[in-house]
Amino acid sequence: MTDRQGSAEPGGSALDGFLARLNPDMCVVTAAADGERAGCLVGFASQCSIDPPRFAVWLSKVNHTYHVARAAQHLAVHLLTRDQRDLAELLGGETGDEIDKFAQLDWWEGPGGAAVLADAAAWFVGTILHRTDGGDHVGFVLDPVRWGGGRDGPLLKLSHVSGIDAGHPVD
Repeated sequence: MTDRQGSAEPGGSALDGFLARLNPDMCVVTAAADGERAGCLVGFASQCSIDPPRFAVWLSKVNHTYHVARAAQHLAVHLLTRDQRDLAELLGGETGDEIDKFAQLDWWEGPGGAAVLADAAAWFVGTILHRTDGGDHVGFVLDPVRWGGGRDGPLLKLSHVSGIDAGHPVD
């Protein structure tokens, strides 16, 4: 007979096994507020309502993008293709506390000043409706107001970026 509940300990092996099997699409989230821009690689993101359409992204509290997003009214969410790992490395492996990532990017200003990456597979800009504290990350529930994209190819997933060292580790 197997233990259906698994380990109840935080970080227990049953939960670790579940989480290790996830392989979500990665997103890049950009924020702009008070004359400052920021962007980061995000693995916690999902549609959270069908009607009306809503999307949630979770930003680490230690991340520079989170600090800019706290004052923003809009966020831009981008999907990348697998051949854009270099872009994922820039946005996930560097910190805006130390470099201007946007000096190296092709982007344009979208609604509410949101920075939209020109070469994304798909993107949308959303108005921030709610911010929800989830522990070491804060969830931003977005109402999409403009969208686009068109780069073809398979999407970048968590397994494709596992070797990128985060610009701001959560620990």
